[in-house]
Amino acid sequence: MKKETIYFEQVGESNTEDVIKASLDRAEELGTKYILVASTTGKTALKLAKMAEEKGLLPNLKIIAVSHQYGLREEGKWEMDDSNMKQLESMGVVVTTQSHMFSGIERAISNKVGGSSRIDVISDTLRTIFGKGFKVAVEIAVMAADSGHIPVSENLEIISIGGTRTGADVSVVMRPAHGKDFFKNQVREIIAMPREKE
Repeated sequence: MKKETIYFEQVGESNTEDVIKASLDRAEELGTKYILVASTTGKTALKLAKMAEEKGLLPNLKIIAVSHQYGLREEGKWEMDDSNMKQLESMGVVVTTQSHMFSGIERAISNKVGGSSRIDVISDTLRTIFGKGFKVAVEIAVMAADSGHIPVSENLEIISIGGTRTGADVSVVMRPAHGKDFFKNQVREIIAMPREKE
């Protein structure tokens, strides 16, 4: 099989529309039923949903927006924008959040007593070698699986979109797995990613 991978010179939001277009094109080619997108405020998820709607892919394509957990930036607060949330829900997009797969309680222990956890090693390895957006794309796939928003099976492939800071700059085709079976996750294709890492 020969497939084109898009490589961006820079990380970040300027790549969002190209990532979304390439992801939707590949979803059509594969017949993928699930596409995940990291979206803190809902802005990137809304772009994805609108482009999917324009292509006539909704409601057959299920979009799951995975947001930061509550309290990440400010105790008890969620960063999802209310207006974006309402628009996403009206378009049939599922918005979910939970503790981040690559942090959670182990990060609290590292922050309190020092040192690194095994989860930090996995997270830092993905982030350093493949880039932050790539780490996010893998992480949200596990979070969506553990939230029950995507099924997990040997035959299921999904598309997962992540980003560096804001917007989207990475898209991968994955066979997802639950957190307890993390090493069963498989990145099967890289649709787009930045050449430079942050």
